[in-house]
Order: sequence, then C-alpha cells, then structure tokens
Amino acid sequence: MTRPDPRTQPREFLTHLYEAAVRRALPLHNTAAYLPPPPKGRTIVIGAGKAAGAMAQAVEALWPLDAPLSGVVVTRYHHTPQRPAGLPHRIEVLEASHPVPDAAGLAASQRILSLVQGLTPDDLVLCLISGGGSALLTLPAQGLTLEAKQGINKALLNSGANIGEMNCVRKHLSRIKGGRLAAACAPARVVTLTISDVPGDDPSVIASGPTVPDATTCADALAILKRYRIDVPSPVLDLLAQGALETPKPGDALFAGHAVHMIATPQQSLEAAAATARAAGLHAHILSDEMEGESREVGKVQAALARAVAQREQPFAKPCVILSGGETTVTVRPVPAGETRGRGGRAGEFCMGLAAALQGQAGVWALAADTDGIDGMEENAGAWVEPGTLARAQALGMKVDRYLDRNDAYGFFQPLGDLVVTGPTHTNVNDFRALLVL
Repeated sequence: MTRPDPRTQPREFLTHLYEAAVRRALPLHNTAAYLPPPPKGRTIVIGAGKAAGAMAQAVEALWPLDAPLSGVVVTRYHHTPQRPAGLPHRIEVLEASHPVPDAAGLAASQRILSLVQGLTPDDLVLCLISGGGSALLTLPAQGLTLEAKQGINKALLNSGANIGEMNCVRKHLSRIKGGRLAAACAPARVVTLTISDVPGDDPSVIASGPTVPDATTCADALAILKRYRIDVPSPVLDLLAQGALETPKPGDALFAGHAVHMIATPQQSLEAAAATARAAGLHAHILSDEMEGESREVGKVQAALARAVAQREQPFAKPCVILSGGETTVTVRPVPAGETRGRGGRAGEFCMGLAAALQGQAGVWALAADTDGIDGMEENAGAWVEPGTLARAQALGMKVDRYLDRNDAYGFFQPLGDLVVTGPTHTNVNDFRALLVL
C-alpha cells in the first residue's frame, strides 16, 4: 500500500498513523512470546474484553495441536473477529454488552466461574484480559442486583470519574473482579495475558484486575461513591463500610506462582505511529501515553500547543506530528432546556474542544479515535479536525459551543462528514490522538 503524502493527503495520512498504532496492538502479533508450555494437566482459557475474541484466536493459532485446550471468553457484541479458515475451534467466544453490563455478561461470567472449579496444581489457566472487561465480566456482589449494578455503572460513566476510580468501585461490587477470579482458579497456576487500555498499564486496573491483587480498599470505593454522589443500595453501603466486600491484596499466597504479561500497550502503539511519521520525513513527538482529564480541556491545551508550533515553531519545528494517548473523561452535563441529549464519546469531545480552540488555524489537521474502533457507544471511532472545520460548521448553522454544551460530538461531526468510522479493530490500547502541523 502506498503511503499517503501528509502535505497533500493530510486526512489519509492521519488515518495511516492510526492504522499503524492499531496494527501494533493486534493480539496475533504479540502473543507467541508470552505463552507458557503446556502443563501436565489441562489448559483452560478464560478471558474478557473488547480484544478477547482476537486474543482467543491467537492462542488457538499458536497452541500446539496435540496439547489439550478449551475455554470460554466474553467480548463486546459484534467484536468477535471472523475466524480464519482452518483455525482449530477450541475456545468458545460469547458476546455481551459494553459499557453497561447486561444479562448476557452475567451468564458469561457464571460460565467462566464454573469452568475453573475443581482444577488441580497440574492444570494451567490462561486468562486473556483487555479493556472493556469490567462491564463484560459482571457478577454483582452480595445484595446487589444486575439492575442496580447497571444503574451504578451508568452513573459512574457520566460522573467524570477516571478509570482507576471507576474500577475501584467495580472491583468491590463484584464477585469475580479484583483478584477473585484468580482465587476461584486455585490451586491451578494462572498466567494472565493483558492488553493495556489504562494510563500507567496497571494490570489491577485493566478490566478491574480479575486475576491480580488489588491494593484498593472498601474505604476507597466508599469514598469514590460519595465524592461523585453515586446512589448505591443501603445494605451494600453497609457492607462496604464494614469491609465485608474486601478484595484479595498484594502478598496473598493465592497469587504465588502466577504470572502477568503485558502483551500490548498504548506506548508501543504511539511509538509505531511515530516511526511511521518519521518514515514520511516528519518530526514526531509523543507527549504522553497517560493523559487524563476532561476531554474538551485536553483538546484546548493541545490546540494551544499546535498553534504555537504553527505560528512560531515552538516548542517543535514544522512539519511535525504530535501524538498522545491515555484515557480522558467526559462529564455528561445537564441537557439545556429545549435540547435533546447528545451522542458521542471521549475522542469526539476532544475534537470539539480542539476545533473550538484552534479557531481555524492554518496548517493544523488532527485525528482522535479510540483504538477499539468505538467512541463511547456510537459506531464511529472518533473524528477529524481540519483548518476549515469551524467554517464548514458555521455554513450549516452549527456552533461548536452549543454542541459542547450537550456533549454532542456525533451530532457535530456527522453532518460535516468528519466522523472516523473503522468498525471494531479487535484490540484496545485506548485513546489515540495525532495532530499534524505543516
């Protein structure tokens, strides 16, 4: 495939960088080096996340044909990749709802938990974990119904809480997350293969760490619920206050002999995109793979940086690409009177904040997209921004501030033809943002 010219095909070139980042994180490219040898006993594969289907296929392709292998993983609806011809079918892939859990996720979690009962020290459990697993692997704690868990999940998603805070609560309101799945696998050895979608690549945060120790506490979860004013049934609050929903901690003997391998990370994908940009003759700068904060505000800050480069070539020389990753947040605001609630996710909200602050700056193009191919709950991965974005919007009678007021990134970029639509990518290393300054 011919590489697009960034000077004449800026949109196509940014898409090329995004594809390089996604390709670096695909499970089949990253799994072989971390697979343990087959054990004396059985090998059971379990897992959850947006990449779980592709991770399962990678294991099936790489595992010796003469070694027993079976298992169950759960992924998001429509995120099961097409099965290559001739690939042995040894791991069942179930689908469930994300980001709000549903009955299918509950049933899948019960299947996974039952599958690891009665194992022996000679058995091996391969656990395949990727972002999205917190919602897909749902088994509410004592005294909590699925409906109540769904309500808490929705409130957390709209609150502006960061991923660490959300997953602290999720771990303590679950019978399977926060190391509890590892406890259920005992006395078998557990090897966890993880694709990171969180700032800092902490395996206890990715999918709420079902097979790793949890350093957070019931008191931490209770404080987060109070901070964001999340309603929780009183009996559950009492259990948290009593410490009755505590998770297995670092140093617990149940984790002895277990292993965790990070097979793909946001930083690796950003480095792949940077190398692709440099091959095209551009300077490439990675700001961070751990950016957090309100999406629109991060967009405004990066707009100020891009304007400085475009106008004064500070702090970077032109032409260049400015890359970043991480997991920003969107605080869903009350809908203004007479308005309908907007649609969109973190990447689109970033792009609205960026466009508003760029004010049509010449020479600056941008793409922001989620590497799983889904921005929030929509079918787009993200959006593009270019020097003419605001002018084209104004020609259609659209003011970006009005769309920001109701968190309606989809409604803003869709009429402009500026949505990035990729479909599920079968991996997930979180946000990808690229600014091209010529």
